[in-house]
Amino acid sequence: MLRKLLKHEFRATGRIMLPIYLILLVTAVGSNLAGRGMMDGRSEALNILGVLIIMAFGFAICGALLMAFVLMIQRFYKNLLQDEGYLMFTLPVSVHQHIWSKLIVSAVWFIATVLAIIAASLVVAYQGGFLRELLDLLRYFLEGLQKLKISEAFNGTIYLVEFAILMFLSLVAFSLQFYAALAAGHSQANHKMLWSVAWFFGMQFVLQFGGSLLMVGLNKLDLYDRLFSHWDPTPAVAIHVGLLMAIGFLILYSAIFYAITTFFLKKHLNLE
Repeated sequence: MLRKLLKHEFRATGRIMLPIYLILLVTAVGSNLAGRGMMDGRSEALNILGVLIIMAFGFAICGALLMAFVLMIQRFYKNLLQDEGYLMFTLPVSVHQHIWSKLIVSAVWFIATVLAIIAASLVVAYQGGFLRELLDLLRYFLEGLQKLKISEAFNGTIYLVEFAILMFLSLVAFSLQFYAALAAGHSQANHKMLWSVAWFFGMQFVLQFGGSLLMVGLNKLDLYDRLFSHWDPTPAVAIHVGLLMAIGFLILYSAIFYAITTFFLKKHLNLE
């Protein structure tokens, strides 16, 4: 059923995000043309038009990022916490599958938006010979990879995997903060959105305060010196440990908000 939920979510959100990416591409092409011909000082009208097109590209970037964020919240809110929730929770689907469908789709659109912005920026920067320079840079990069030792190539591959996991978990943790606040706020009978905002800032305060107390406690115990004072790792090992510690922190951070979200959706959701 998770596959069906993902298919439904991608259809619902794709109708919004794909046209935005098209607008981003069109404004990127326009900005490239504006930079190459319209803003050469020959015509004041063309200069103004070029500036407006470049401004439109900037607005398109902001709009794409904002819409990815709005969709992340709107799909969870509309699909599970409003009238659609009556239907969604009658499906033979667990609460966990509902949440993960929203998390996966949101993460995919955030990543796709960043990639679309990078691609559009390359279109804006494109000039004569730019593609050749880009291909030369790619060729040098591939030649550098071929010269790597087996251990270096292995470590590099693991770095990429760890970094990809870290980025995905960052997006999951970011989304779950809002999901937990919305789920908790909608357990109330009245003023649900106001309660959701209060829950969001309340949870942030509690976690930051608790984290600060934990750091102070660990510092007083000199735990870091006890564990790492005699440890002298290689740079590669140190990077792996750092990435794994960040991944572990995000897993714990996400688990807290995930537990809050599932608890309120299962036990205290108020759709009235």
